[in-house]
Amino acid sequence: MVFSRDKATSSSHILPTETTPLVTNHHLPASTQLKTFANVFIAIVGAGVLGLPYAFRRTGWLAGLLTLFSVAALTYHCMMLLIHTRRRLHPLHPKLSSFGDLGAAVCGPLGRFSVDAMIVLSQAGFCVSYLIFVATTLSYVFPSPKILGFSPKSLYIWSCFPLQLGLNSIPTLTHLAPLSIFADVVDIGAMGVVMVEDVVIFLQQRPVLQAFGGFSVFFYGIGVAVYAFEGIGMVLPLESEMKDRNKFGKILGLSMAFISLMFGGFGALGYFAFGEETKDIITTNLGQGLLSKFVQLGLSVNLFFTFPLMMNPVYEVVERRFWGGRYCLWLRWVVVLVVSLVALLVPNFADFLSLVGSSVCVVLGFVLPALFHLLVHKEEMGWGWLALDGAVIVLGVVLAVFGTCSSLLEIFGAKA
Repeated sequence: MVFSRDKATSSSHILPTETTPLVTNHHLPASTQLKTFANVFIAIVGAGVLGLPYAFRRTGWLAGLLTLFSVAALTYHCMMLLIHTRRRLHPLHPKLSSFGDLGAAVCGPLGRFSVDAMIVLSQAGFCVSYLIFVATTLSYVFPSPKILGFSPKSLYIWSCFPLQLGLNSIPTLTHLAPLSIFADVVDIGAMGVVMVEDVVIFLQQRPVLQAFGGFSVFFYGIGVAVYAFEGIGMVLPLESEMKDRNKFGKILGLSMAFISLMFGGFGALGYFAFGEETKDIITTNLGQGLLSKFVQLGLSVNLFFTFPLMMNPVYEVVERRFWGGRYCLWLRWVVVLVVSLVALLVPNFADFLSLVGSSVCVVLGFVLPALFHLLVHKEEMGWGWLALDGAVIVLGVVLAVFGTCSSLLEIFGAKA
């Protein structure tokens, strides 16, 4: 997952202002349909998919699939709302290149602040989940006893901390961008290995499965699914770069459909293979074999180096708002410390995916696109579109409130 959640732009060449977009378009060559399909795939597919089998265990395989496909359809709809809103505003605001620009054009400083806040929280949340994944995986691959009262997970997080301080101190991270491609290659390779192993294990064991896990875990499953499909921040830049923009909606739809089928297959096969033994990070179900360790270490390495790329949009916002747009080392270190402390407090990888997905990703992916579309088109929309936008906003708020509460209960229940 890289070119949305992980694709960050450097602010070293320009002092960001209130109107500086988080993701800039550096006059790249127009993208073909195939390249746009690939970029959408890169923007969405990431480490969040590794928590889907555990989510299916909680929700049941059929409920999990229905939830996943419903979230994919709603995500696509809201992505297209952003496209339509930008096109409607284009005559008055021809240089809208990012979600934050759109928020500022529709709602002024409050709109930009809302988008900025959600992007900061979501990007930082992704980095928290990365640290949890890396620490949990290393604890599994290289088990060790407690040292001075610290669990192996805590020791690995603190071991990463000084290294991350160094990586996040680099003012410009553009030379780390190739690592984002490496991250996607490893993610896809890991998914392939896991799915093959899942089929073999399922044919041997045939564990007892449930189709529906009950309403109590409904919001939990939605949170994980929303996290897995997060990528709305890159929709406007990707559409801007496409050679034939009229076909962007079709390409985006095909990409979302393909990714949905891939995610559904990965989540279902993982649960089919291990049943109630499915762990929050599915790769830890694969045992201690050489191939399993290679996959887990590869994922850990790429997520470790993706961390500073993920944090760059956070630094752009924080330094713009609190340090006049100038590079600030101590501010970056404080942010890394806060992210590390949060990772120490969260006991479960998939639980935290659900929390981030249910809270900030729902607002960023559903509520704000529908709200901006409603405000811009309200004078010319019929009652049907007004009702649809209103329904998406209400649904998003309900999912955010109840999903966040459900995820927090899961996290604190696990700690207890």
